[in-house]
Amino acid sequence: MSSSTTRPGSHGTLITVAPTGAEHTKADVPNLPVTLDELVQTARGCERVGAAMIHLHIRDDEAKPTLDLGRLKETVAAVRENTRLIVQLSTGGAVTDPEADRLAVLDAGPDSASCSMGTVNFGDDVFLNRWEFIVELHKRMQERGIVPEYEIFDLGHLTTLRRLLDQHGLPAGGHVHLDLVMGVPGGMPGDTETLAAALRLIPEGATFSATGVGRTSLPVLLASLSAGGHVRVGMEDTISYARGERVKDNAQLVARASGLARIAQRPPIGPDESRVLLGVAS
Repeated sequence: MSSSTTRPGSHGTLITVAPTGAEHTKADVPNLPVTLDELVQTARGCERVGAAMIHLHIRDDEAKPTLDLGRLKETVAAVRENTRLIVQLSTGGAVTDPEADRLAVLDAGPDSASCSMGTVNFGDDVFLNRWEFIVELHKRMQERGIVPEYEIFDLGHLTTLRRLLDQHGLPAGGHVHLDLVMGVPGGMPGDTETLAAALRLIPEGATFSATGVGRTSLPVLLASLSAGGHVRVGMEDTISYARGERVKDNAQLVARASGLARIAQRPPIGPDESRVLLGVAS
């Protein structure tokens, strides 16, 4: 089913940190990293405790989500200058962002970018991903050597991924890696039963990470580790560390994931080994 038992990194865990997202406001979450300096400091701190990849959304001067290309390029450059992390940009942006702006994210030259595999109800909103848009995003990443992480919000999205690969070929780097985003209101639930069902649909040879949103964060992390998967954590996905306890910072979530990965006898792997795992060019 998955080549995670044979590929480099198969006996360790790739930890991705998603520090900001597009949903939380700075007013409601004062410790959310939104400025360039905050993002760089967050990246450095998370790398120290076990993160190998960073999944980035950026904000404007008013701390609102933006896909401004100049800011994206500046962010990619700054994180590369200050860390060894794999830099992954979100092409999802906010649910209101037009397709042209989402495609233009690739012009910032990240190592990797997200590629969502279908439309999903996202709380009270709709995260729209038309088939034609998915194909165009996939092809542009192939042409530019940007490695996609295929975002799966519901089980049917895995069928779309198979269709995409069958019709348009393997991604840049030649390896298929996906992220099961679980617990989004309107998407698949964040529980062990659903993760197990998803694993039966993952393309042969693929590896996977799993992300638990909100209160599903820890259950999904544990389920993914037990199934041989990798993990994504961060304040994009949860601002709660424990019942009644807010997250101090993103490094706190990465450190917990690192500790649990070690307990599972699959310790965190570094950026270099992660690049080999994902097919990201050095």
